[in-house]
Amino acid sequence: MSIDLKIKKGLRLKLKGEAEKILSDAPRSKSYAIKPADFHSVVPKMVVKEGAKVLAGDELFFSKYSDTLRFTSPVSGTVKEIVRGEKRRVLSIIIEADAQNAYKDFGKVDLSSATGDEIKNHIFKSGCGAFIIQRPYDIVANAEDTPKSIVISTYNSAPLAADLEFVLKNKQEAFQAGITALSKLTPGKVYLGVEKNTASYLADVADAEIVKIKGPHPAGNVGTIIHKVDPINPGERVWTIGAEDVATIGNLFLTGNFKADRTIAVVGSEAHDPKYYHGTIGMYAPDLVGDVSNEVRLISGDVFTGDQLSAHDYVGFYDNELTLIPEGNNYRMFGWMPFKDNHIHSNSPTSLAWLFPNKKYAPDTNLNGEERALVVTGEMEEVMPMDIYPMQLLKACMAGDIEKMENLGIYEVAPEDFALVDYVNTSKLEAQEVIRTGLDLMITEVG
Repeated sequence: MSIDLKIKKGLRLKLKGEAEKILSDAPRSKSYAIKPADFHSVVPKMVVKEGAKVLAGDELFFSKYSDTLRFTSPVSGTVKEIVRGEKRRVLSIIIEADAQNAYKDFGKVDLSSATGDEIKNHIFKSGCGAFIIQRPYDIVANAEDTPKSIVISTYNSAPLAADLEFVLKNKQEAFQAGITALSKLTPGKVYLGVEKNTASYLADVADAEIVKIKGPHPAGNVGTIIHKVDPINPGERVWTIGAEDVATIGNLFLTGNFKADRTIAVVGSEAHDPKYYHGTIGMYAPDLVGDVSNEVRLISGDVFTGDQLSAHDYVGFYDNELTLIPEGNNYRMFGWMPFKDNHIHSNSPTSLAWLFPNKKYAPDTNLNGEERALVVTGEMEEVMPMDIYPMQLLKACMAGDIEKMENLGIYEVAPEDFALVDYVNTSKLEAQEVIRTGLDLMITEVG
């Protein structure tokens, strides 16, 4: 049995620089990094010191608020540096890698006989608990919670996003084991989102209810799937996991090792050789993209939700893409005029972009305007497939009105669900940042 989900609201943004479906082994980086900032709301308590030897899977730090939430090393080697910022805040843990990984043995587990508690303990003590994200609030899940359901999406509808069916092509056994393990963590269902009308092995995965999705971005977002098939009520928890991370969890049970594999698509109009690389979580970004000039923006993740990286930084913990696009350093003279610079995509009907639905664009990072007052135009609603009022929710978040935020659906959303609102709104409002601030307020005031 499966669920058909057809999404009409959204946007298909076609960009230049899609990765060829060629998988190469990434060069082994001399160093890898885990950045606590990737785990929102986690305050790290360090377990290791500089100079310590670690195996792949050894604990680096745990959450100040939950000692069962552990974060482990993706590689074996030596803790080279613990980079700290203001007030000694930990910014990153840099590990100088061995030539080959040596793994901590967590032991194999027979999924057919293991209980849900045994499986959960195994996942969290290995560090794989960091892959599990909780809705509401879009934060790393608490091991003490029991989710009403678990949602996984293998349909990444964002521009230039990694093809997750291709990523999982050689990981089918581990992916199935991960689904089976996760199915024992919830009294409800595991929902697996797949792209409709594709002849994929993913549609035959056992121990999950298949959700066949059709439509433009953000159709593939887990938030869209949750909203349509299993909405969140106050006090409830839904867990979500990235598709490749499910295979990592499955591999833990099959081998007893935490193998932090990460397939990364190098994409974008400024990428010299757009293709896929088989690497490891936290790898050094220049090993994949080389030297990046000041005229290029390097993004860990996709163009809508990714984080900007410096020229000598490391790939984000959850990211499957490195995107390279032009920097927006050039001023567009008379950029406000209709029909001007129509080689640039715009969702506005005053642009001629709508006449070329199949054209691929190479946008830069220029905002083409400054932040201004919110105006009721309906443009936000056109790209929001959820049954919420995006502008009113943004205003409630900006005002810090908790009651209105609850009534307008703050429990349903995460920043990524407002990425298209960021893109199309003429006010230039940083919608994702506003939603993140609102969610943080809810965590503080409601919990």
